[in-house]
Amino acid sequence: MNIKQYLDSTYLKTASQAGLSEAENTVVVQNAISEAIQEGFKLIMIRPEYVSMAKKMIVEANSVLLVGTVIDFPEGKSSLETKLKEANDAIENGADDLDFVCNYEAFKNGEIDLVKQEILIGTQIGLANNKTVKWIIEVAALTDKEIIQLCVLIKNVIISNFKEDDFASVFVKSSTGFYKTENNLPNGATIPTIIIMLENASPLSVKAAGGVRSFEDALEMIRLGVKRIGTSAAKAIANGENSPNQY
Repeated sequence: MNIKQYLDSTYLKTASQAGLSEAENTVVVQNAISEAIQEGFKLIMIRPEYVSMAKKMIVEANSVLLVGTVIDFPEGKSSLETKLKEANDAIENGADDLDFVCNYEAFKNGEIDLVKQEILIGTQIGLANNKTVKWIIEVAALTDKEIIQLCVLIKNVIISNFKEDDFASVFVKSSTGFYKTENNLPNGATIPTIIIMLENASPLSVKAAGGVRSFEDALEMIRLGVKRIGTSAAKAIANGENSPNQY
């Protein structure tokens, strides 16, 4: 097993979140892209404004690294129109993976048709352009029952509207990594949560994101059945080390 091919190396901080200038933050992103190319990770996950730069660097390096970006990040509350504009821009700029933040607040409020519509249309756009589509459900904002219900909702939309050959290109993803929890509780991919997702999202794949910071964590997630791992600690994980990074 090549663990690097499970790793989506991730840097999603804005300059202000990182306490950097825009120029300094761009350098951090460039370094993350270069590292992902050198290490042979599956994908680099970055904010939309850096996708074009990443594609250029990858082409120049003659690399097969994929580029992923986030849509309606991190809260997922925007209109479907806004989500689709961001998705189309990302596709135009060369993104390979589109990680949409599902409107989990709407789901919790019972606006089920709204959530179904964004999952249907967002997935249609991604698959029509041969992209991998992931739906971030923000598990730390949900109860176990809600995690089950939202995984089943996403699964049912995909099964009802797409061909079986498409299922492998649609994921349910645990977390943005940016959700603020009370009392420093985990905000992402815990083993019990991932088990719930795997049991209820199948035949869709699961991406574990948020809190995977060691080789042991990553290996356990893979053993459970996740197909992708989003982490800012990709190099540490690949080297069998632990990382203090919190997303």
